[in-house]
Amino acid sequence: MSSAAVAPPGVSMRTSPPFRADHVGSLLRPKRLAAARLARKAGTLDAAGLRAIEDACIIEAIARQEEIGLRAATDGEYRRAYWHYDFVSGLDGVEIYEPEQKIAFKGAVLPHALRVSGKIRYRQPVMIDDFRFLAGHVKTAMPKQTIPSPSVVHFRGGRGAIDRAAYPELEGFFADLGEAYRGAVQGFAAAGCRYLQLDEVYIAYLCDPEQVAGLKARGEHVEGLLDIYADLINHAIAGRPADMTISMHLCRGNFRSTWVASGGYEPVAEVLFNKINADAYFMEYDTDRAGGFEPLRFVPRGNKIVVLGIMTSKTGALETKDELKRRIEAASKYLPLEQLALSPQCGFASTEEGNLLTEEQQWAKLRLCVEVARDVWGSV
Repeated sequence: MSSAAVAPPGVSMRTSPPFRADHVGSLLRPKRLAAARLARKAGTLDAAGLRAIEDACIIEAIARQEEIGLRAATDGEYRRAYWHYDFVSGLDGVEIYEPEQKIAFKGAVLPHALRVSGKIRYRQPVMIDDFRFLAGHVKTAMPKQTIPSPSVVHFRGGRGAIDRAAYPELEGFFADLGEAYRGAVQGFAAAGCRYLQLDEVYIAYLCDPEQVAGLKARGEHVEGLLDIYADLINHAIAGRPADMTISMHLCRGNFRSTWVASGGYEPVAEVLFNKINADAYFMEYDTDRAGGFEPLRFVPRGNKIVVLGIMTSKTGALETKDELKRRIEAASKYLPLEQLALSPQCGFASTEEGNLLTEEQQWAKLRLCVEVARDVWGSV
């Protein structure tokens, strides 16, 4: 592809999300926000004081996203410590704890885990006010809300982290989990959310033989697990408004620029693209660990969009335009350009610690994403 900003014939401007240049969601925490969170933990700043600083930082982040030219904006997940735990621990019956055996990444250790201590229910709004704040401060961008996919409550701890008194059989657990998530999706819809993303890490983990072997070693029933996760997602998003876009983000771990899993999407592609009723897929593709673009052949032709995560959020090194365009062209051999978009492969701060790059490097990557989208598709 040349560097000229000319869209190929038949490629239209996106009128609904995801947009040609988009991003997964989380942003590096500004220094004053990080300091405020530490002060809150130390007891030297009250909840209202922390909320005020979060508010100010989120407003600035929204403005920066809009200034760059992004057509969707998030709150950077600035109110969270984790991409997943903060949300799911808001459900009845799910709690965060510190296990003796920590979750190991390739070069780092996650200190906390989840367990199910009672019946799972969605009885109080979780992050709905956060979305309303975001929606109330965007000017030109569409507000995008991110939440973890329901598989996060099962995959890491499995049967051993689910209270047997509450759930003697896993069928009841999955049924309640799906219904709780359905309540959450409906809650966001009622609040006006029309762009909701489920961060689905563990379907990508099922592409890694080591991860699957680990599940089997602890006694989990692996056969059919992909279909269980697919059914969970479909139940959660069933009945959403017709104009509500559901995207999924898939990656293989992102904590302090480290990772967990490897393996191409081939083992899950058919179910992922054809059984799950999502509208779009943000797919990690920044390293060889994610395999090639061949699994994109399973994407049905039509309205589903794949957002190519060919820019890395793990390092500050800036990709070249030519490099990105070559990879987009390679992907278009398996899925038409009309059904493709561009983003970094993951968020920049899946936890509050953030990845190992600077804020300016982060913004430079998002700016480049917009520039390349204009060159390739003729619009953002």
